[in-house]
Amino acid sequence: MINPRFDALGESPFERLNRLINGIEPGQPPILMSLGEPQHPYPDWVGEVLYDHRGDYGAYPALRGNEDFLRAVADWLTQRFELPDGLIVWNQHIVPLSGTREGLYFAPQIIVPRRKDNQQPAVLIPNPFYHAYAGAAVAVGAEPVYLPATRDTGFLPDLEALDDALLARTAAFYICSPANPQGTVAKPAYLERLIEMARRFDFVLLADECYSEIYAGDPPPGVLQAATASGSLANVLVFNSLSKRSSVPGLRSGFLAGDPDLVRRIQTLRSYGGALPSEPVLAASAALWRDEAHVVENRARYARKFDIAERIIGNRFGYYRPDGGFFLWLEVGDSEATTATLWREAGLKVLPGGYVARDAPDEPNPGAPYIRLALVHDDPTTEEALTRLSSVLPS
Repeated sequence: MINPRFDALGESPFERLNRLINGIEPGQPPILMSLGEPQHPYPDWVGEVLYDHRGDYGAYPALRGNEDFLRAVADWLTQRFELPDGLIVWNQHIVPLSGTREGLYFAPQIIVPRRKDNQQPAVLIPNPFYHAYAGAAVAVGAEPVYLPATRDTGFLPDLEALDDALLARTAAFYICSPANPQGTVAKPAYLERLIEMARRFDFVLLADECYSEIYAGDPPPGVLQAATASGSLANVLVFNSLSKRSSVPGLRSGFLAGDPDLVRRIQTLRSYGGALPSEPVLAASAALWRDEAHVVENRARYARKFDIAERIIGNRFGYYRPDGGFFLWLEVGDSEATTATLWREAGLKVLPGGYVARDAPDEPNPGAPYIRLALVHDDPTTEEALTRLSSVLPS
């Protein structure tokens, strides 16, 4: 009576973490850095917009979202990624989501066939990865294939190492840029190569861009931007949300955009099993997508915290300042033992890197030597946390 496919997934990274430290008393007042949940303030007017639209809680949201939200997203995508006018049409290319995880999990149900190249279809996943990718692949009966994204590969999968036989049975390819957890930004040439491969081998590129607005230096390029060279959005879907950009993870508001045929099919599927954000949430979301001032302030807060990290950690643990995102990816050796030590002696809750990665054939778990820390707290809390870490861990 139970679908055995899901047995291979095991516990989520956070369930494993809780089990690892269960029964260990924290040595100092806890600071939780394991979860990428932004703690920055969001604009005060978000609450005002929700209140102004409170009457709309009495109605179901439209299945395809409302025009104001869709136009706000279309305008933001066009401006942010310097897209040609008219490439993104509000009522053809966008689906509202209750956060990106919903769409990242839903999309393979439309994309992945029962057989591809007369074989079990494959879903390619960078390793380490966001656990929703693996769950989605297993749910549709595909084989999740974990592609090393290590220091040796620039923390992105090596596209030229993929053989044609694997690509021929590939149905979907997840890419995250800036990467979670390494913070690497894929260059335009890399994204263009991925799109070319997707169209040649007829798979769909699923681009998780939820960290796109937290960066150092130039804004990260996007997959839609890379697709403009051909003037087509075929085989491409991008996902983004307000959780990281605007520090409103509890709003649960995001979108997917891209290939209009896939968008139409996903809209139909969601009419059976999805749950759109409410009308008040869509109204607040539209206002957030139209405002950049709070995003600039948010980015500056993260930059200050990386300054703190550079000052306290220096060149220890393979530290580097990531191009994007808000994670530290520190090489500590035995990540599980280090995680337990930091909880026991410093009250720091971090995530073992091996929990967001998998063993691959003939290769060790690429995350096993690392811990992931989310720099989501205010400056004093960040300073305290990293000072504790520095004092507890050996150089």
